Amino acid sequence: MKLLQINTTACDGSDVFWPWFLWLLAAFILGLILGWLLKQLFGGAAVAAVNTSKQDLTKIEGIGPKIEGLLNKKGIHSYQQLANTSHSFLEKMIVDAGPAFTTHRRMTNTWPAQAKLAEMNEWDELKKWQDVLKAGM
Repeated sequence: MKLLQINTTACDGSDVFWPWFLWLLAAFILGLILGWLLKQLFGGAAVAAVNTSKQDLTKIEGIGPKIEGLLNKKGIHSYQQLANTSHSFLEKMIVDAGPAFTTHRRMTNTWPAQAKLAEMNEWDELKKWQDVLKAGM
């Protein structure tokens, strides 16, 4: 009788349910971990880029179309982004751009503050300050 003993598997798939379920669960957990790691690495920069729209940075005194292009290449497209940019970053950007831009170096310390006024829609206050900047700098 031992020769007639045949191992069979169930046709309803119950013998493969748990291995597949465990693989699926492991893949889901791995996806969560990778998503969390990518968010930590890139700091949600993609989300910030979606929430900000391109604004006319040439309204800031000392920023013309060419400097706006430099800012855009560095990922700065809005008043909020410019307001949160450090003076050292802006100065390095100008220095790296070459000697044609070095005259704008002294203006970089006012750009974040001007952008903050523009972000808050304080256009009259910004205009008064820009009048002083044009005459004084």
